[in-house]
Amino acid sequence: MGQTEEAAAPTGESSVPGVQAVILAGGSGTRLWPLSRTLLPKQLLAINGENTLLQNTLARTREVFPARATWVVTNEEHVFEVRGQLRRVDPGIEGHILAEPMGKNTLAAVLLALDRILDGVPPEARDGVVVGVFPSDHMVSDVAAWRECVLCGDALARDGYLVTFGVRAASPETGYGYIRRGAPLGDGAYAVDGFTEKPGLEAARAMVADGAHLWNTGMFLFRADVFLAAVEKHAPAHFAWWRQRREKPLVLGYGALPDQSVDYGLLERMDRLAVIAADFGWDDLGNWAAVYRLGAKDDHGCVIQGDVLALDCHDSLLVSRGGKLAVTGLRDMIVIQTRDATLACPMSRQQGVKDVVSALVAQGSKLVEAHVTVRRPWGSYTVLEEGPGYKIKRIEVLPGARLSLQMHHHRSEHWVVIAGTAEVQLGERIFLLAENQSVDIPKTTGHRLSNPGKVPVEIIEIQSGPYLEEDDIVRYDDVYGRRVGGADGPDGVDPPGTAGGG
Repeated sequence: MGQTEEAAAPTGESSVPGVQAVILAGGSGTRLWPLSRTLLPKQLLAINGENTLLQNTLARTREVFPARATWVVTNEEHVFEVRGQLRRVDPGIEGHILAEPMGKNTLAAVLLALDRILDGVPPEARDGVVVGVFPSDHMVSDVAAWRECVLCGDALARDGYLVTFGVRAASPETGYGYIRRGAPLGDGAYAVDGFTEKPGLEAARAMVADGAHLWNTGMFLFRADVFLAAVEKHAPAHFAWWRQRREKPLVLGYGALPDQSVDYGLLERMDRLAVIAADFGWDDLGNWAAVYRLGAKDDHGCVIQGDVLALDCHDSLLVSRGGKLAVTGLRDMIVIQTRDATLACPMSRQQGVKDVVSALVAQGSKLVEAHVTVRRPWGSYTVLEEGPGYKIKRIEVLPGARLSLQMHHHRSEHWVVIAGTAEVQLGERIFLLAENQSVDIPKTTGHRLSNPGKVPVEIIEIQSGPYLEEDDIVRYDDVYGRRVGGADGPDGVDPPGTAGGG
């Protein structure tokens, strides 16, 4: 894919003392459906290189922010995948990954991170703490230029400005927010003269033509005391919640918070705002047309990824993440194939993907939520086939990992080991199963699957019963800190607000 970022080991050689980074990784958007799903959103995908957008974001912060000064806020549904991905970039990041119990937009997420950043910092010292907030699902191709912009923003933030970052509006994008720049402040910085969120096409064309508007990247910097004063003034419910954090954990009041973004909740109401006009190769990869625009094209103008046979195709995006995709005679088309879904639409109609997703949600389709393979903290499972009264899965358990101790009210299961040696707890019995051995799990019987060995265990699980949905479970014990004692989702998917299953 054209210009890419590569995740690298953190160096900290050029970092700025006293600056903290917050990476927002809680989104669950589906604008890149069918590749992006609720349980595997855009930031957790490798779209423009070998590394995921989240991994690239963490590596990028290491160009400016000191080691152990980066905090990642995600939600409970994604926390185990986020941890696994970020350990490959920085093994020491583990204690800096924070989980929201539910999505409440960016203002609550930033305050959750501020709780940890300011832990032990007295109010009178907060003017020395500068925080940068960055989305995890954007692309930056010129990291050196991005670093210079952040350093410039740091100086403005220390002077009491809340600093945003804008890039030149090169085309009339209706899916972006725009910042109108005002009086110059020096070194490529300007006062903010106004915001426009996702304008119509004619308005977007006018903003591109006037040269005074910048695309809003969603990145910003602030001094902690300035930010908190703005929260107290413009978002009193959030401030009251944040102020009681020494009496009880913040997550306990999360569900009662208003759904509010930093942009709407604070930025558009503040006076001392600055925007840095930047050019660091930014794109939010918000739709398939953006992926095509940034991709490496063949002699016919096609961007091709995966196992694709393209005959007489021109100026198209052709992606396969499951099986052979064979296409012929296409012009200006988008075709995205996964193992369980295919999207095909003209390039000019890529905005219609959101309508496809809405229609699937209205139908009650599971295709918006997860792929056929779902990664969990203990490994993964793949739904091979399902029909009335039965479901067949392939389950992989990583070495040393174990599922929760659980039981089901409505289904029985039959396990067949196809690789490795599994440890099975069935009621009060604990025993080993080798390859080609099997066991029956009656409904209402407590059971657990573990891998005591050094190679992955794979089993085929056949479920049978009148109800096979993912909320038929009572979990008794779990080594990953997930909820026990109630009806959650088995083998992978819990209800909203819980942290995985199995």
